[in-house]
Amino acid sequence: MRYPRLHPNACARRFALVLLLVISVSRASRAADHTPPAVQPATEFAAVEVHADEKLAIAAEPYDTVEKMALFRVDYISHGVLPVRLIVTNNSDHPISLRDARIIYVTALGDRIPAAEPEDVERLMTSKEKAGTKIPLPGPLPSIHLKPKASDKQIEEDFDTFEFQALVVEPHTTRAGFLFYDISGLSRPLKGAILNLRKIKDADGHELFYFEIPFDKYLKSKSSQMN
Repeated sequence: MRYPRLHPNACARRFALVLLLVISVSRASRAADHTPPAVQPATEFAAVEVHADEKLAIAAEPYDTVEKMALFRVDYISHGVLPVRLIVTNNSDHPISLRDARIIYVTALGDRIPAAEPEDVERLMTSKEKAGTKIPLPGPLPSIHLKPKASDKQIEEDFDTFEFQALVVEPHTTRAGFLFYDISGLSRPLKGAILNLRKIKDADGHELFYFEIPFDKYLKSKSSQMN
């Protein structure tokens, strides 16, 4: 019995589809386990600033999509909280200190937003959920009011698992983790915004030049990937 032969282009498309499926399943499995993403050098990300003289690169990767949000136990973005992954690569021969670092989210209008603590996130989510979820019913009947579930334990677990905790970045090392920012009330929080980092110090305690990472770089990369 003879079987029909597939055209080479059809074989290539089928292989690409299978590969994409394998990658998607792998990512979904990792997200379901709430495992931090693999650490890559800061220069691998779109929104990055490199200080060549100091041999230091810092990147910021917003987690602003449904797919990315699957990594966490809580859907932060729908509650006005934006997780931002901070990636710091120290290619110098000396450690750098982030012990006194100030990492501020600056909006396009110049509003300065500090990184949130777990209790800040819980308070924000609680205030948004006090009204609960309303399910409209047809006709003149009143809506059904569903009481929201408590999420403080999940928030604490997420911070324990994902929060950026490195106080020192050793020579020729990359450290990564998440910071969480209250962007509630901002319709386009990333456009024109920057992540500002100050009071980063070298091994001798001298303050390094500040970093300003524009999120427009991330938006441009995201837009090009969709086209």
